[in-house]
Amino acid sequence: MSAVFTGHLKLNSHTFITLFIFLTVISLLIGLITARQIIRTLNSADPDNPRKSLPFKELLPLSEKLETQSRRINTQMEALRQSREQYTLITENLGEGLIIADRKLIMLACNSAAIQLLNAQNTGAGKSIYTLNNSDAFRRCIQDAAGGRRSECIVMTENSEREVIASPARSSEIVNGIVVFIMDVTEKQQLENMRREFTSNVSHELKTPLTAIYGISDMLAGGIVKPEDVPQFGSDIRNEANRLITLVNDIVALSKLDENAVPYIFEDVDLYELVCETTDRLKINAAENSVTLSITGVHVIISGNRTILEEIIYNLCDNAIKYNRSGGTCEIKISHIPQKAIITVSDNGIGIPEEHLPRIFERFYRCDKSRSQKIKGTGLGLSIVKHGVSYHGGTVRAESTPGKGTVFTVVLPITNS
Repeated sequence: MSAVFTGHLKLNSHTFITLFIFLTVISLLIGLITARQIIRTLNSADPDNPRKSLPFKELLPLSEKLETQSRRINTQMEALRQSREQYTLITENLGEGLIIADRKLIMLACNSAAIQLLNAQNTGAGKSIYTLNNSDAFRRCIQDAAGGRRSECIVMTENSEREVIASPARSSEIVNGIVVFIMDVTEKQQLENMRREFTSNVSHELKTPLTAIYGISDMLAGGIVKPEDVPQFGSDIRNEANRLITLVNDIVALSKLDENAVPYIFEDVDLYELVCETTDRLKINAAENSVTLSITGVHVIISGNRTILEEIIYNLCDNAIKYNRSGGTCEIKISHIPQKAIITVSDNGIGIPEEHLPRIFERFYRCDKSRSQKIKGTGLGLSIVKHGVSYHGGTVRAESTPGKGTVFTVVLPITNS
């Protein structure tokens, strides 16, 4: 009896163990399958609306967290996208170049103006800053900024000058990168050169008559001038003083035109009548130089500043008389095309060499300095013409053949806008 009971007990224990193992395996398989299904469902869930794509209620808290996190990420991504668009919009519309580089001088950002100003190719963000320019001046400027010092330099590109300003970008006193600005200073440098040249020329032009006046007055004060020569010396002083006054008046006129300080008083002006009035003032001068003045054309009325228009005509005709030959001619013609008035001043004088034509409108520029010293003038006449024409929104050009003469053509809008 005892043996039978023991045998049944062993059999039941064996069966229980087998059943337990079987159930355990089944549970593991079911758990694995369920886990895979859950993972597959999570992977395929819509990140913008995970609640709809999750079939298990138990996962709703997770879906809510996922949805909240998704909205937060989308909001941050949208803010980042807008910031990037704003940055691009601002930097790409800058006239100046802007470069941002890391501590290894690899560009993090580089706008198109920087590439254009430095005439660079095949470069941009992700490349070394030296791919933009590899000149010694540029390298020194960049290296100074990378070392923690603000630096500036001028970089030449073909016929242009670029100013480069490089500054270190610090974080807790540590240089993490650099910021570089690039500006086109070609015009600025040209204006500075013109200013220096203008100052030098003005000093020279003022010195000549002042020296003459001082010398003559010194002789008169010393009593070494014969009484019969005093009137001639007085006349010389008056002529030199007139030269000074003319020079100062021309400089003032140019300064006003440069600074747009001329009163904006426009009126209807008959160019034909204005030419007649202006040339009347030059008849004596023309007769002394044996030059014949003639006026042809039609009456054209434009809206303009009468004083400036008179200066334009006077200076062109005055030059045509002074730089002419005995028996020469100065012809002024007034014509028009739709919405444009044309003033043509031509002479058959000495002419202007072709290489000098591009510079004749510069201040104090003279083609033949030896001849110009014998001819009275300030050297500012054609510069006043150019600025006066520009003031009216017009154009002026010169054509010349040495030994045959010169033609100046002024085109002005009939109605000034």
